[in-house]
Amino acid sequence: MNKYINPSKKDWFEILRRPTQTVAEIEQTVNQIFDEIRVKGDAAVAKYTELFDGIRFEDLRVSSNEIKDAEEQVSQKLESAIDLAKGNIEKFHLAQRSEKVSVETTQGVKCWQEKKAIQRVGLYIPGGTAPLFSSILMLAIPAKLAGCEEIILCTPPDKEGRVNPAILYVANLCGVTEIFKIGGIQAIGAMTFGTETVPQVYKIFGPGNQYVTVAKQLATKYQVAIDMPAGPSELLVFADDSANPAYVASDLLSQAEHGKDSQVILVTTSENLVESVSKELYEQLNDLPRKAIAEGAIENSRLIKVSSNEEALVMINEYGPEHFIICSSNEDYFIEGVRNAGSVFIGDYTPESAGDYASGTNHTLPTNGYAKQYSGVNLDSFMKTITFQKISEAGIKAIGPSIELLAEAEGLQAHKNAVSLRLKDIV
Repeated sequence: MNKYINPSKKDWFEILRRPTQTVAEIEQTVNQIFDEIRVKGDAAVAKYTELFDGIRFEDLRVSSNEIKDAEEQVSQKLESAIDLAKGNIEKFHLAQRSEKVSVETTQGVKCWQEKKAIQRVGLYIPGGTAPLFSSILMLAIPAKLAGCEEIILCTPPDKEGRVNPAILYVANLCGVTEIFKIGGIQAIGAMTFGTETVPQVYKIFGPGNQYVTVAKQLATKYQVAIDMPAGPSELLVFADDSANPAYVASDLLSQAEHGKDSQVILVTTSENLVESVSKELYEQLNDLPRKAIAEGAIENSRLIKVSSNEEALVMINEYGPEHFIICSSNEDYFIEGVRNAGSVFIGDYTPESAGDYASGTNHTLPTNGYAKQYSGVNLDSFMKTITFQKISEAGIKAIGPSIELLAEAEGLQAHKNAVSLRLKDIV
């Protein structure tokens, strides 16, 4: 990993740069695939599934028999672990339900706010070298709790045309409506436009590589909402001399193994910790089955020593990490001071892996600095807020004259007339 000792603030931008391609480098490919899917539907999806995944299907939909077979392949131990995670995620997201807000702003003017579920949502679940069935728990559970009527899931097939059994098991367990063997840009395109077999959705959720991230962003041009720009995974750890170097290294590697385009960063006030974590990291790396992937991510990663906690916090908020781990004797300073982070993990016994799987919080989080303006997925992500108002005769008499004056001042006579006609009819 690249090491930086007390870097100048003018160099932070370059040091903290993410290893991502720009949208411009990818969007031409996305637009080409989108255009074909919009015109040719399933035929275009099948074409790109064959091109990118090396398999051609007559039917892109996962059958009930495939789901049944998958359930038989999941071990009892894994089922129990999934049940524990599912229970904690349900508890945390169920607690996020809020009551209807209602207020009489003026006598006779009643306003209220209600939340309604998004009717049809699409979930994208990466497959490939790491089939992220845990992301189904994070997305399908709140979608179901919110009351979404249709939950569509797309996930890439393997070279034999199969979907990982755990993905199918968890999808069925969590109430997914339909599952399709489609990955990458073509999956986002199919859910954006709809095809002969894939329903068009109103909002798309889920992590993915840089191509999926750009495809999701471009989907917003076609009246489809997305959860957030969620690209390659990233982690920033702040640690001081009180931290356990082995724990810190293990946390850095836990994100580095996601993909070669992932990024992990250690920010510390201790030069000794830089060296001890670096040593631990390479020792642990040698034992990882995904060593080659983690090594690629480490090339993009940083060990940074700064002069003070204050400087560290400024740097952390400037970076806006997806995952932020605090291992410090002064943890309250960072808890209170953090402004930009997707999810925060505090103390020696709170590895980022806990949030990825089973603590209950959601692991679908903003990356690439978007934690400065986006939240992670939560129950409200699957809902819309609608405002209502009901005004009585007394209410319109009370606020009507003000409405007339405001409308007239803006030069909107029809707005004024809509009130004036009513006021004239009230005795």
